[in-house]
Amino acid sequence: MGRHGQANVALDCGWGRLLFGQTFAEASELAACIRAEGPGRRDIAFYILDPHVVLAAAPQELFLDPSHTYRLDLSKYEPAKSKPRGFYIRRLSSVQDAEEVNRIYAARGMVTVSPDFFWEKRDSRAITYFVAEDEATGGIIGTVTGVDHDAAFGDIEHGSSLWCLAVDPQATLPGIGEALVRRLAEHFKERGSAFMDLSVMHDNEQAIALYDKLGFIRWATFTVKRKNVINERLFTEAPFDEQALNPYARIIIDEALRRGIGVDIIDAEGGFFRLTYGGRSVMCRESLTALTTAIAMSICDDKRVTRRIVRAAEVRVPEQVTADDEERTRAFVEDHEAVVVKPARGEQGKGVAVGLKSWDQAKTAIEAAQKICNEVVVEEFVEGADLRIIVIDYRVVAAAIRKPAAVIGNGRSSVRDLIEHQSRRRSAATGGESSIPIDAETERCVAGAGYGLDDVPPADKYLVVRKTANLHTGGTIHDVTGILHRTLIDAAVRAARAIEIPVTGIDFIVKAPTEPDYWFIEANERPGLANHEPQPTAERFVDLLFPQSVPATVREALQI
Repeated sequence: MGRHGQANVALDCGWGRLLFGQTFAEASELAACIRAEGPGRRDIAFYILDPHVVLAAAPQELFLDPSHTYRLDLSKYEPAKSKPRGFYIRRLSSVQDAEEVNRIYAARGMVTVSPDFFWEKRDSRAITYFVAEDEATGGIIGTVTGVDHDAAFGDIEHGSSLWCLAVDPQATLPGIGEALVRRLAEHFKERGSAFMDLSVMHDNEQAIALYDKLGFIRWATFTVKRKNVINERLFTEAPFDEQALNPYARIIIDEALRRGIGVDIIDAEGGFFRLTYGGRSVMCRESLTALTTAIAMSICDDKRVTRRIVRAAEVRVPEQVTADDEERTRAFVEDHEAVVVKPARGEQGKGVAVGLKSWDQAKTAIEAAQKICNEVVVEEFVEGADLRIIVIDYRVVAAAIRKPAAVIGNGRSSVRDLIEHQSRRRSAATGGESSIPIDAETERCVAGAGYGLDDVPPADKYLVVRKTANLHTGGTIHDVTGILHRTLIDAAVRAARAIEIPVTGIDFIVKAPTEPDYWFIEANERPGLANHEPQPTAERFVDLLFPQSVPATVREALQI
């Protein structure tokens, strides 16, 4: 291995060290450096031409990372012909930015970094942080890190590299990842770098397609990492086919395996598995277990019963009527400014129509809902934000505002095309769990905004295409756990206790998560815990099932 500027370079990046293999003269020295990785860190040894030699120095501790290296020749790089819409790229400029970057890292399963580290490196020439900021909300929706090799260790090749590209999985604006990569490439080109390299997992088809589009080519070099808990998925074979499991089952199984709890997959497609620890065995279907009684399930199954049970517990509910008498139902619709129609039994927002303002609309929606369930309810429409609160063991663990699916016009694409593109992005970000159906409800919602599916909205037009905020119909989820008003916490726990359900997703309509006003909508007996990362939903779920798997000090703190 030839020397490039300084020798044995190990650059601290906050999440771990970046070890530049070309600066190590001896494979044994590089192996020893990788083995010195600190706890909770993810070191990466990059630019290794002879990985077998390095691995031979410590075969029990090191492994060859299953990633590809890609290189962009900056002398041939061509900037985008148009600027991104709805967001802009800028430097990380505050501790709050750093905290938002960590939020995105956590949501993407990446190692987080001390906000102080980000802040200390804000003026560094060796490490550069860019963030994508949503113009409408001011929120951080993406981030990328760049390393200038010349500034880091006097690289005679004048190289640079891209790391930690991450986009908020709830972001709906298109082109965020591409804009971040382009901005970093332009930054390094301005500095005189000859190329920009990156490492990407071999099976990340979406990312590889982006890099191909931007002119990156495969580069013959390799990456070596240390065998640790963080990297375990990369060097051990999973005891089951992870691709067959949906995210809601996988998040629980991953937490169980981390604790040494036995896992037996019963039916991957349906999300059924069994967890065993000591002498206790619990059958699960995602977050539903035998701890949830058939009575509790039957209460949640019928929205009319749920409403009566929680109202008796002094939880505020909107007015409601069963659509079994046309005259009475029509009178109810006409007495309210707007109503919601939904099947009495059902989930994932199927058959739900929101904001109906006439009897004709309501009647059509009732007929559609009857295809899901013979019994249909009509409910007073209450204006506000859709809030999902996860209650486990009668404690609030997570809370998130759910926003309905929306698209942003570009002046060229039809509403239908925008929906299809956005649906593909949502599906990719959620492991196939979220997509926007193009059905009568979508068409009605689009028409209410003055458009048809084949119309072309003007550039930057924000168009809500579903009234319901369910994840499965393209909705997005935004964590508000830390700012939830105490009244909302108390009401959610009171509702869960009234139903006597140990794990549930309570749905409220609220003015704001920081205000006490709310209306109870429904309770879900099988909430998707993966939707609330990085809140510890899976951890608290496994705590409930196997309290003895929790360390004694933690049990004492949580009063388990």
